[in-house]
Amino acid sequence: MSIAEQIAQEQQKPVANEAESYVATPMQLMRWRFKRHKMAVISMWLLLFFYLIAIFAEFVSPYNPVVFDASYKLTPPQRMHFIDADGGFHLRPFVYPLVQERDPETLRRSYVEDTSRIYPIQFFVRGWEYKVLGLFASDRHLFGVEPDSGATIFLLGTDDLGRDLFSRVNLGARVSLSIGVVGVLLSFILGILLGGISGYYGGITDTIIQRVIEFLRSIPSIPLWLALAAAVPRDWPVIRTYFMITVLLSLIGWTGMA
Repeated sequence: MSIAEQIAQEQQKPVANEAESYVATPMQLMRWRFKRHKMAVISMWLLLFFYLIAIFAEFVSPYNPVVFDASYKLTPPQRMHFIDADGGFHLRPFVYPLVQERDPETLRRSYVEDTSRIYPIQFFVRGWEYKVLGLFASDRHLFGVEPDSGATIFLLGTDDLGRDLFSRVNLGARVSLSIGVVGVLLSFILGILLGGISGYYGGITDTIIQRVIEFLRSIPSIPLWLALAAAVPRDWPVIRTYFMITVLLSLIGWTGMA
């Protein structure tokens, strides 16, 4: 290869690199910028983890969130152990059974661990029956103790009725996390639809839609949400209330997209 050909190739390299950067799509540029933001990447994986737990909440939950046990009211979080009272190390985590005590003076009830007995934590243990994604029945759970052992595993304790808080938080996360997604989706559809109508027809249609947007954006969001939420009847079923909350969220969020 002659020197002239080598010089010509070197001169073409910056041009090729410039062309490659120029043809990068907006989605690629957004993805590159997102990857440089470490906290955003970590938050994305955490959020995906929480959504995964919410989707398979019944499988992750060791107890039925609506079933209560009056003998375990307001119990503290139950710890998992690897080292027993004698200093022995166990590869499989275990829990101590809870023993109820009552103060003779204040009559206050408390729970202490009985370190004389240990109950290993089992994985993929059988428990209460549920439907996986509403498709088929199963009674397998990610972790728990043997149902016939009489032991308990309350990672976050129990409420005043004796219901497992860890299981209730998992099931509640499904509602809390899905409301945001459905609300944003409805806001996106409504914003694109009304914004497209406003830009396509123009004139008086555009003026009316833009004035409505300005009026809604001039109202503080939190008081408006509170007022709309207060208008939802308390005797409505859960599904209707859930749908109404998502609609209320989308009624405020669509203005920025339109």
